[in-house]
Amino acid sequence: MLEGKTILITGSSRGIGGATARLAAQYGATVVLHGRDMNEELKALAAELKTHAVTADVHDDAAVRTAVEEAIVKTGRVDALINCAGITNPQSEFLKQTDEEWKDVFDVNVLGTVRFCRAVIPHMQVKGGGRIVNISSIRGYGITSSRAAYSASKAAIINLTATLAREFAPVIAVNAVSPGFTDTEMTKTWNEETWAKVKRALLGRIARPEEIAEAILFLASDRASFMTGQTILVDGGYSISGG
Repeated sequence: MLEGKTILITGSSRGIGGATARLAAQYGATVVLHGRDMNEELKALAAELKTHAVTADVHDDAAVRTAVEEAIVKTGRVDALINCAGITNPQSEFLKQTDEEWKDVFDVNVLGTVRFCRAVIPHMQVKGGGRIVNISSIRGYGITSSRAAYSASKAAIINLTATLAREFAPVIAVNAVSPGFTDTEMTKTWNEETWAKVKRALLGRIARPEEIAEAILFLASDRASFMTGQTILVDGGYSISGG
């Protein structure tokens, strides 16, 4: 499915990013991992997959550009970029969310994605093609309430995806995946109300990260050759459950 492809996955030390990296390697891709720093999880995954890892704080444009250059030097190319790096806002009540919290969430979730796209796209243009997969969320559609900063940042990703697809077609395809409730580190921030919503999905359960990874890697592969500007909602039927 991905033989001969080199894929750079941001935020890939754990969660959906880590699951996507493992699955991409199983499908034959050369994977370049990314993390904010060379933590133990990133080191362990790089050793497990016998692959390279680059580091960059997504707040830092120069560091992101250096990380992308390093990835290209180490592997010779980047065929697909998957933007999994992201954070949620810990405070769910809108009136208690500060300007700094809003700025941090947007700087990571939106501008972090922008910075990696901006660094990778010129390389893809030179080599004559590439695929980008961004990560939005079910919250980006306003389907679930609370966490306004996070939800707004994920809505921005949906718009950004369509905008980049228009600007860089037909050379680069840009799509996104919007996961529903998924078993990641972010579940630690969920309250009882959120867990009750999980059970309202038509499939009646939380998603495994590997299930989201399958959709991501479909969009990163040539099997999605006639898709661009699209966002796939992978939510176990929650959005049509009436929950």
